[in-house]
Amino acid sequence: MELLEKLKWRYATKAMNGKKVPQAKIGDIVEAARLAPTSSGLQPFEIIEVTNPDVKKEIRKIGWNQSVITDCSHLLVFAAWDNYTAERINTMFDLTNEIRGFENEGWENYRQLLLSSYPQRDPEVNFNHAAKQAYIAFGLSIAAAAFEGIDSTPMEGFDADALDKILGLGEKGLRSCILLALGYRNTEEDWLVNLKKVRKSTEDFVTTIK
Repeated sequence: MELLEKLKWRYATKAMNGKKVPQAKIGDIVEAARLAPTSSGLQPFEIIEVTNPDVKKEIRKIGWNQSVITDCSHLLVFAAWDNYTAERINTMFDLTNEIRGFENEGWENYRQLLLSSYPQRDPEVNFNHAAKQAYIAFGLSIAAAAFEGIDSTPMEGFDADALDKILGLGEKGLRSCILLALGYRNTEEDWLVNLKKVRKSTEDFVTTIK
């Protein structure tokens, strides 16, 4: 399977060479995230695509000084909703009805179920739920990047509050979750490039219940 071969090829790139990735390939990687499954189809997150060198420098300062932040071609910031609100839920349900061209009683009942529960929950509970949805899309972006032959680096090592201020995410009702640097590996500087991929064996990883 070609995808599996690509996933064996990829690794968390530790140094990038600054070469630009064609925008069409970035578009495909982002599209993979847009097509990801999410709980109740709410898509409770957004992607901020950062290419501005000055902004990347600011992010590097609060991102453990990781060189890939400034040396990558594109830095994707996955940012989840800070809360579930009636407006956000209704917007997505209305969009579904608009695209499908009809209203369904069961679907409308489900809308009311979410409206009667999600907005009343603690905002931190809702953010954590939304962030989990972002991570699903994040995984698909990594797979899509590998499929396109693009190196990537997942990063949780950053000051989320500081990043939110840099990008003005609070004003948008968003909170940053995780970063994905996209670019091409610097084979001379990356200490990880020639090391073998380490994963548990399938036997240790999978439990089969018959």
